[in-house]
Amino acid sequence: MSKLRPGRYRHFKGNEYELLFTARHSETLEEMAVYRQLYGSGDIWVRPASMWDEVIQREGRACARFTYLGE
Repeated sequence: MSKLRPGRYRHFKGNEYELLFTARHSETLEEMAVYRQLYGSGDIWVRPASMWDEVIQREGRACARFTYLGE
């Protein structure tokens, strides 16, 4: 499993999310990040952990997709 820490994160577009935990996909065994949006309806989402932890290119600069803010 990854080293992703549960807690509050800021997405590169500005919204904040809470990473609840990581889990494994039952068919592929791919590690998934399970998280809740901290705005609007507070929906719970899942995405591959590799996407959560990746560095992306934004306006010609490299930045983290999600930045850890704390617990």
